[in-house]
Amino acid sequence: PNSHNLQPWIVDLREPDSITLHVDRTRLLPMTDPWFRQIVVSQGTFIESLAIALRERGMEPSVQLFPQGEFAPRAVDDRPVARITWREGATKDPLFAQLLQRHTAKVDYDTTRPVALSTLEALATSYSDERVRYGGTVEAQRIEVLRKLCMDSARVELLTPRTVMESVKLTRVGPKEIAQPRDGTSINPPAPRNAAMVGPFDRENPPAEGSTAYKQMMGRFEGHSRTAMGFVWLSTPTAPGATRSAEVASGRAYMRLQLKATELGLQVHPMSQAPQEFDEMKPHYDEMHRLLVGKPASEETVQMFCRVGYCAPQQHTPRRGVEAIVRA
Repeated sequence: PNSHNLQPWIVDLREPDSITLHVDRTRLLPMTDPWFRQIVVSQGTFIESLAIALRERGMEPSVQLFPQGEFAPRAVDDRPVARITWREGATKDPLFAQLLQRHTAKVDYDTTRPVALSTLEALATSYSDERVRYGGTVEAQRIEVLRKLCMDSARVELLTPRTVMESVKLTRVGPKEIAQPRDGTSINPPAPRNAAMVGPFDRENPPAEGSTAYKQMMGRFEGHSRTAMGFVWLSTPTAPGATRSAEVASGRAYMRLQLKATELGLQVHPMSQAPQEFDEMKPHYDEMHRLLVGKPASEETVQMFCRVGYCAPQQHTPRRGVEAIVRA
């Protein structure tokens, strides 16, 4: 899992017996992710996937974060995010079985199927990093409040021209577009696919309020918000000098949480709007921190905020080929 399916990873294999991970700085989201927090969290999901795969091959990984120093809190550069080495003798990770099953279903969830509290409690056992705090709820009144937060924050992103255009340009409609770049957000139901075929899906201007594209876009977010059957979130204490390491740790924890959810038959879908740091989002960003952790972001940062629920199996999102991310 990674932000907007950008796959923002460069993997350097040129040093023997090690793997060095860098951010692909051609794949950033400066409008919706101006502090590059989501991009750095996405490095953590890659690292944890790699660690699980290494253990499956009998290799115990050692992950050194930011070996040349941590990025500034609101910047990324070409210094490595991590250097991974290994030794023989690992114990296999049971979550490996879910790596190729996992996907993020961006569809409405089944509102006739509640999520049990015991299921949320099982998700909390998926990782053991004390820096990353887990929270969740399936309580009806709280769900309603958080559904509204999701929809209100989505409207801000969709009605702010520069942020909605960032997403529009990464939206792939229909099989042909989805298959070509193998990145971005895939949309393949009949209505938007047919609309794109006759040409009204404008890639250069924000969808006009009241237009077909606007209604479809808003309807998608309304459905996602309205059918959330619970919520889970991850947060980290806000500590100067450790911002980026905390983001990577959150990505690793989220990877394990989603794999555990897959094992349990549960869907987890990040609702990434309220955690975004662009100026227009700040009222909802502050409200999210109040509702979820009872503290301002200056004390504790919500790294992941996700809806949970059940749905029929969905098609996996395409990924670019290995050659696109490897330096060898």
